[in-house]
Amino acid sequence: MASSLKSLVGRGLGLLDCAGAWIGLLLLRALVGWEFLEAGWAKFQGENWFADIQAQFPFPFSVVPPEVSWQMATWFELLGGVALIIGLATRFFSVSLIILTVVAILSVHWPAEWHTLSELAQGYVLSDDGHGNFKLPLILLVMLTPLVFLGPGKLSFDGLIRHRCLGAQ
Repeated sequence: MASSLKSLVGRGLGLLDCAGAWIGLLLLRALVGWEFLEAGWAKFQGENWFADIQAQFPFPFSVVPPEVSWQMATWFELLGGVALIIGLATRFFSVSLIILTVVAILSVHWPAEWHTLSELAQGYVLSDDGHGNFKLPLILLVMLTPLVFLGPGKLSFDGLIRHRCLGAQ
């Protein structure tokens, strides 16, 4: 009885592992890709406000002209969002979007001033009421991390290319 239960649980977990390689990473890519695509689209349609905050960018981004920074952020979010959704160059765009998100956190989303961890924690929100708003960018960073280490999963263009060109499973 215990042996058959152990076998059943093992098969069930094996099926979930298999489904995760196909479905789990696809859903993760789709959600995080959509978030970046929306952010890029808003920049594409909006006015460049990077000149107002260029002094807050960390080096070396602080020396890049705001027009160039705006275009880079816009196109990395647009192209990176689409690439993540379809699973193409997933690791490259995940790392690129991690860098972009860290710059955004340091420049825009981090509280301007805090002295205690409880004050810093007030910035872990989705709306800015003067304490920062780094919750969503932090969630996106955490979501991008498995895509760097695990790749896009099997249901992706990267997976197809890898399977066709390298014969890898």
